Amino acid sequence: MREKRRKRRTKGGAPDYMVTYGDVVTLLLAFFVILLSSSAVSLDELRLILASFPGLGQFYGGRTLEKGRLAELGNTIEALPSQERGRALDVALREAQALFKTELRERKVRVTRDERGLVISLAGDVFFKTASGELNIEQSRSILQKLARILTLPLLSKNIFRIEGHTDVIPTNPKGKWKSNWHLSTTRALAVLGYLTELNVNEKQLQVMGLSDTEPLYSNNTPEGRAYNRRVDVVILTAGHL
Repeated sequence: MREKRRKRRTKGGAPDYMVTYGDVVTLLLAFFVILLSSSAVSLDELRLILASFPGLGQFYGGRTLEKGRLAELGNTIEALPSQERGRALDVALREAQALFKTELRERKVRVTRDERGLVISLAGDVFFKTASGELNIEQSRSILQKLARILTLPLLSKNIFRIEGHTDVIPTNPKGKWKSNWHLSTTRALAVLGYLTELNVNEKQLQVMGLSDTEPLYSNNTPEGRAYNRRVDVVILTAGHL
């Protein structure tokens, strides 16, 4: 009788295959933890992934990632490419800060980020003579070559680059070559565009805008402020400002 009771006791518990199954699940979990820890996943992407697996707690079932708006995220699948371009701007920013290290210190170049994207400002007095729309190649060649290196980065192949010309408030000679600062600012932007295309920047990625004295960086009441306002901005645009 004792032997029979012992045999009956050994038949309890989970089936034998559950041990193997548990090992497989544990190994899969460890595998995905290693993959996640070795990759760079943005917060938005992680939320998007987690939103597809609401199978815990009060949620039942799951959902697949498909086109359309996710109300709880305020995001869409189509927005993921713009996030890729956002990371591309981060890389371009680091590249610009490294390439223009000397020029930044000498204030020949200014690198900033705003709602439009990454802005690389070129000091007008370095690139152009007073009241002139022709590039001073001797002083600007090396800077434009560095700029072209940034704009031809493979990760920026889908971005648009807007070249914006700016002037101070001092009017041009209406009887001269440029009737107004609008004409002068546009001419300077076109001159930069022309040289960048010679350096193999894709012309289809370029836009030109002349803004005259409408967007000063500093007050135009001082010579220093006017000097900073005379500039050409090359803006690597974000998806929302194409």
